Amino acid sequence: MARIVMKFGGTSMAGMDRIRNVAARVKHVVEQGNEVAVVVSAMAGETNRLVAFCEDASPLYDPAEYDVVVAAGEQITSGLLAMTLKAMGVDARSWLGWQMPIRTVEAHAKARVESIDTTALDAAMKAGQVAVIPGFQGQMADGRVSTLGRGGSDTSAVAVAAAVKADRCDIYTDVNGVYTTDPRIVARARKLDLVTYEEMLELASVGSKVLQTRSVALAMKEKVRVQVLSSFDDPTQDELPGTLIVSEEEIEAKLNKDANVERQLITGIAHDKNEAKIIVTRVPDKPGAIANIFGPLADASINVDMIIQNVGHEGAETDVTFTVPGADLARSLDILASRKDAIGYTSLISDSKVAKVSVVGVGMKSHAGVAAMMFQTLGERGINIQAVATSEIKVSVLIDEDETELAVRVLHTTYGLDADQPPA
Repeated sequence: MARIVMKFGGTSMAGMDRIRNVAARVKHVVEQGNEVAVVVSAMAGETNRLVAFCEDASPLYDPAEYDVVVAAGEQITSGLLAMTLKAMGVDARSWLGWQMPIRTVEAHAKARVESIDTTALDAAMKAGQVAVIPGFQGQMADGRVSTLGRGGSDTSAVAVAAAVKADRCDIYTDVNGVYTTDPRIVARARKLDLVTYEEMLELASVGSKVLQTRSVALAMKEKVRVQVLSSFDDPTQDELPGTLIVSEEEIEAKLNKDANVERQLITGIAHDKNEAKIIVTRVPDKPGAIANIFGPLADASINVDMIIQNVGHEGAETDVTFTVPGADLARSLDILASRKDAIGYTSLISDSKVAKVSVVGVGMKSHAGVAAMMFQTLGERGINIQAVATSEIKVSVLIDEDETELAVRVLHTTYGLDADQPPA
């Protein structure tokens, strides 16, 4: 017997037929003798509909009232799933964020989970009752409902799994696992059986949409074993063909048991077209000048990614190039324009037609030449690199948006990631 947290996304909960499919899957896991908690998202498109109501009511809406409205989507699906499970003969009960409670801190609409009181929840699970929990929501110190930001249901599921000391957190989506790259771009992309927390965190942060970045970071911190699965496979299958996200040590132990298996150098290729490039020209090359650029952007909660300080011009001036999320481009330019005198630059140049392509793999730690291979491959195809960012297990390049798919395909082949046959 195991203790399992099952999380179902919006496409899995999109209508009663799909909710019945989810209920059948939960029932099967319960009948295998497992203790189960389920975390659910709102129906696909429902949160967008509720957000639109908020914006129509007031463009400058109160974030606390926004949370009251948008949290309703998950409340509805948790109640419907609990009803459906009971109709199938499974003891189930919905648990709203304030009933457990799930305590959150910081700001409304982007709260963070601080703690979860599992006393009653733990007792219910031990008694064989399925707990159905709305994702995305919690309770602030003043008792008001809060939400964790878009995609927060993944984080809710991992937080619940950590709190109840689950053996595994199964996250069901509309894909059957994590692939070496987007199968819509590369037909020979392979589904991965095992991925480390570090690799998944990098993949999520550079464009992979399978899991929310915060959920992966929390899973790594709390050592929660996460499995990504499809909610559209046969609910009664015993062999789960998903991707398991675990520690590097666990993966190495599995590989060591099979001497014929060698760890792949690169795990995956990710891309992100939600990037915009800004060049701040002729900035005074002196201490504090760079802080004058990035300080105001940080104060506005704008995340800056790639940063390049170019060779200085005559007269002790330099150009500074960096990227921001495409949605934040206009706001970034407005902030920098308002600070022109303090920064002392000459002009701002922006480009929203760029994309970030990244290669990720823990094999980089012990192998040299990964970046050189990437640069050579792109150069041979005439793809110009505009910026570079690296970490211990990742190399990212900024390129023209129109060349994204070509870059992903040639890199996928270069690093030996192509499957023998296209995925079904």
